[in-house]
Amino acid sequence: MEIRVVDGKDKKEIKRIVSVHMQTFTGFFLTFMGKGFLKQMYQSYCRHADSELLGAYNDEGEIVGFLAWSANMSGLYKYMIKKKLIPFAWYSMGAFFRKPRVFMRLIRAFLKPSESAREEAYVELASIGVDPGAKSVGVGSALIDTLKERVDFSKHAYIALETDAENNDGVNRFYQKNGFVLERNYTTREGRAMNEYRWRPQN
Repeated sequence: MEIRVVDGKDKKEIKRIVSVHMQTFTGFFLTFMGKGFLKQMYQSYCRHADSELLGAYNDEGEIVGFLAWSANMSGLYKYMIKKKLIPFAWYSMGAFFRKPRVFMRLIRAFLKPSESAREEAYVELASIGVDPGAKSVGVGSALIDTLKERVDFSKHAYIALETDAENNDGVNRFYQKNGFVLERNYTTREGRAMNEYRWRPQN
């Protein structure tokens, strides 16, 4: 297995990452937004200066896992709005007609990075997914290890991530196994209980 940065130029790679996302996050909000929306989102991670998309490639060169991260989530969302507003709006229409309430959820999602600004500079692990057929072989941990190696901790204090607090024991154990420490619990406006984890380098 090889971990490397996805540059977003190969449409098949982005399509494969979207497929892994759809299999990993069934029933989640972003999955409901559809494949076209996800394609634009993950391409943005490739093109935004302070963000990256990592891919885990098997021996046949196929992506079996991915990790999206950003050192400037607010800047990433501003980039999405500035550069991809029309595609995002187009791909959001189908979701909006299926469930009109999705509009306000989407607006809150785009505002969230600025609402959660902190004094310390940090990196956000925004999304990580592994093909169900490649689980339990260390793909997710390898992606996280690569992220830890790529972050400049002279500029950033820690890596943060958020995940569901309830009915999600396996995922919570996975992050804890990889050295993430529970920082806080909170509840979203939709009533979703969340855990925030942080990983800091050992001095």
